[in-house]
Amino acid sequence: MFEISTEGFSLGGRPLRMLSGALHYFRVLPEQWPQRLRQLRAMGLNTVETYVPWNLHEPRPGVFDFTGIADLDRFLHVSREAGLHAIVRPSPYICAEWDNGGLPWWLLADPQVRALRCSDPAYVAHVDRWYDRLVPLLAEHQVTRGGNVLMVQVENEYGSFGCDTAHLEHLAVSLRSHGIDVPLFTSDGPDDFFLTGGTLPDTLATVNFGSRATEAFASLARLRPKDPAMCMEFWCGWFDHWGTEHVVRDPQDAADTLAEILGSGASVNIYMAHGGTNFSTWAGANTEDPATGERYLPTVTSYDYDAPIDERGAVTEKFRAFREVLAAYADGPLPEPEPAAPLLPPARVELGEALRLFDVLDALAGPERAAPQPPSFEELGIGQGLALYEARVPGPRGPYPLSAQGLADRAHVYLDGAFAGVLERDAAEVIADVAVPQAGARLELLVESMGRVNYGTALGESKGVRRVLHTQQQVHGWRARAVELGHGTPERLDWGRAGGTERGPVFLRGHLEVTEPADAYLALPGAGKGYVWVNGFCLGRYWESRGPQRTLYLPWPLLRAGHNEVVVLELDADAGTVPAAVETREMPDLG
Repeated sequence: MFEISTEGFSLGGRPLRMLSGALHYFRVLPEQWPQRLRQLRAMGLNTVETYVPWNLHEPRPGVFDFTGIADLDRFLHVSREAGLHAIVRPSPYICAEWDNGGLPWWLLADPQVRALRCSDPAYVAHVDRWYDRLVPLLAEHQVTRGGNVLMVQVENEYGSFGCDTAHLEHLAVSLRSHGIDVPLFTSDGPDDFFLTGGTLPDTLATVNFGSRATEAFASLARLRPKDPAMCMEFWCGWFDHWGTEHVVRDPQDAADTLAEILGSGASVNIYMAHGGTNFSTWAGANTEDPATGERYLPTVTSYDYDAPIDERGAVTEKFRAFREVLAAYADGPLPEPEPAAPLLPPARVELGEALRLFDVLDALAGPERAAPQPPSFEELGIGQGLALYEARVPGPRGPYPLSAQGLADRAHVYLDGAFAGVLERDAAEVIADVAVPQAGARLELLVESMGRVNYGTALGESKGVRRVLHTQQQVHGWRARAVELGHGTPERLDWGRAGGTERGPVFLRGHLEVTEPADAYLALPGAGKGYVWVNGFCLGRYWESRGPQRTLYLPWPLLRAGHNEVVVLELDADAGTVPAAVETREMPDLG
């Protein structure tokens, strides 16, 4: 029996100091879970914590996926076999630098859903249906049923978002009614408005911070004097955004804060113990000001987080510093950390085959939709990828500026088939001096979505473009179709198809020869911006021309002995940034 008192936590009548580390099963391939979990044990941890992303598990309403990288049941079994307790922080909202904070994109396409993360009846109905599927699975893994789950979170950092206590109460009641009988908890920042907005009476409140532990716990104690001290997110590193500097934290500074937390008698969850990777299109985004939603900052593919266990599962200087602190609180000697998996030797993969996106659009795109204004991605029925918008601009006229309002997030612009430039959210949102001939002009915008905002008031944003103007006049009469990008996209390509188009993004293909599968880092020298697939699995986005990340982690389970297909979609081909080859390297370049 796991119990909570003012003095702390106990399991089976014995005191338990929770020494936890965050490791998200959905950011690591299943074949690698055992090694990553053993590394947690070797660092001195006795518990693993994970979020549960709703949008991964329910990609379309009523369609559920708990296989492969989404096999939560298997992950909890593996974590128990590794000798670890578990803390689960389920949906509906997780933040986590994950697309839309884990909320499914299709919520935004439901006209009945007027608001997210509150008592909106239509939103709550979707959550209830999701809990019907999720929570019984979690319940089977509780310590009360012979499993390893000690605690379950009600909602995530709700005090950073709202104060709808009735909504939190509904979630707590729903968890209980679906079989959760272990303690529930909330987690918020330590300031008073976080803790008064995001907590529930008689439910454990925990705090999140990266430093000044003594001050944070004092704030918690003032507002929640009966709750034992626990830091649910000790931010030992940080994440990166495209176009910014790579963030690192001094290992000893982080270890000193960990020592301060444990020296105060508190329990801890290290966020992240192992970060992993934002595969495919799952990386989220932030805004510079969470209150106003201004200045969009998309998150990079790597979620290394400068964590003590790096992206490929290797120990770091921070790991060794943390292990030294944690060893004093361990039950007996710690197991030795394992060496990371071997790396492929450096190699060059020539990208000798090419297909223009516009030549294969019919094989990739969904049905066309006509509308006076450009329909959103959600209205077109996709979560992430590309949408091609087409309209006519009457002439003769100009030259006048062409602008996009509500662009989310980047658009390649074509006028009568000729490349006219790139528009980008919060950057170049206008192309100057666009003239139109007497017969008018065909205007096309190929819009790419990056991650949806996962934190703050901009949560729940649509993708696409709201309106397009030529000078002050709106362009009407649009036709649009969308291409969803993700795992399996290359399977729909016909590489034997004769080309013809000399414009637009280009798919490139080569083959990596492997004697024995091993980890690698992929680099794309000379590339601009796009996506990479290996054997049909989408590693994620690259933005070589922007950075800071300039290599993508390639996990060994994706490879096989012999021929391995590498496909690149280079979006900026019209600007001349077409990579000739992909290189495997032995060191990451995160900036």
